Amino acid sequence: MLEQFISHIRTKKLLDTDKQYLLAISGGIDSVGLARLLKKSAIPFRMAHCNFGLRGEESDGDELFVRELAQELGVEISVKRFETKVYASEKGVSTQMAARDLRYTWFEQLLEEFDLDGVVVAHHADDQLETVLLNLFRGTGIEGIYGMSEIRDYIIRPLLPFSRDDIENFAVKERFDWREDSSNSESNYKRNFLRNEVLPLIKRHDEAFEGNLRQSFDRLKDTGKAFFHLFDAWKKDHVKTDGEIQFLEKDGLKQVPGRKSLLYYWLRDYGFNNAQVYDILDVLWCGEVGQRFESELFMVNVDREYLILGKKVKDFEEVLLEKTDLELSFTEKVYDILVLPADSSLDIRSENAMLDRDSIKFPLLLRRWKEGDRFRPLGMRKFKKISDFLIDLKVPVIIKKDVKVLCDADGEVVWVLGYRVDDRFKITPVTKEVMYFKLK
Repeated sequence: MLEQFISHIRTKKLLDTDKQYLLAISGGIDSVGLARLLKKSAIPFRMAHCNFGLRGEESDGDELFVRELAQELGVEISVKRFETKVYASEKGVSTQMAARDLRYTWFEQLLEEFDLDGVVVAHHADDQLETVLLNLFRGTGIEGIYGMSEIRDYIIRPLLPFSRDDIENFAVKERFDWREDSSNSESNYKRNFLRNEVLPLIKRHDEAFEGNLRQSFDRLKDTGKAFFHLFDAWKKDHVKTDGEIQFLEKDGLKQVPGRKSLLYYWLRDYGFNNAQVYDILDVLWCGEVGQRFESELFMVNVDREYLILGKKVKDFEEVLLEKTDLELSFTEKVYDILVLPADSSLDIRSENAMLDRDSIKFPLLLRRWKEGDRFRPLGMRKFKKISDFLIDLKVPVIIKKDVKVLCDADGEVVWVLGYRVDDRFKITPVTKEVMYFKLK
């Protein structure tokens, strides 16, 4: 196994003799075997052992064993004891999750303290198989079949190609001792149940099933890579971006196979789940318009031609403007407020506004529009409800909800920001001073 191990870490460039690593050591056969493989491969490392205090004297025995192992191998070791049950209770998480959080938080601290190049862990092929099957039982997408990566962030797993049998054979050959965790024989956790009862039962009927499953998962992983390559091309062709808003053409989704997966992988990074994706597709096929779907921070609006994705409307604090103010600032936008002579060049861009300063009653109030608001859009003689104005412009709901208006001291709408000024406050031949709102 040693020769295969050295060949593997060299071929995959997982470990380097010129660097130093942190080995997570439990005292079990897997991590002890990995420690001896690293030593024989001349890979510099120090060890870290977590005493979670969950098995009383047995946990203390593990700690003593790994301290003696470090002395035997001539490597430094860091040991830390944790109040795991207390942490789990305070955080409202399972004991397993608490142990994981405590372990990796401490590992990160050790990496920085000793300037190490990664944490080496002893996950092997059997662990990989169990992880993939557990993901399937939980209801995973294609990435759940990928299992654990050999390198992810600072975590390195050099034993993934090797089985538990390989490690046990190495232990017999090298005649080394290890510690058995008595909790591994209990089947009260899903992984232990799978390991102790389900997989052995299947193996009795088909000894080759583990190898066959690993080959199947490898092929599916490669298929997944092809999917994501095609997904990126589809997204580039059909999802358009305007600022923080994304627009997905309905036809670009309806006319392709695998639309559920395409929609899911577009929306998942924004907090949407698989059930919501199914609901969105149902609405899409029924031809309904105006439906909204929300995650914690984002919203999808089913519009006439597009699915529109954007951030949910944030809390907005109204802004009061005095006549002498030189800037209008709110959320993510800032406007310069300039006073110009009447003969200044006209700026007709919708994001800016030029108004007759003398026709405005101060102070001004910037707020979100509300039902019942009306104004006289520039060039019109009659009043129009802002709701109807935005509908006529086909402004999507996701954008419409955040539209703001600037009102004068009498409550009259002076400007619908980003769209139109009110005709009553436009520049005329008798204008003396221009109030110019210019977006920075």
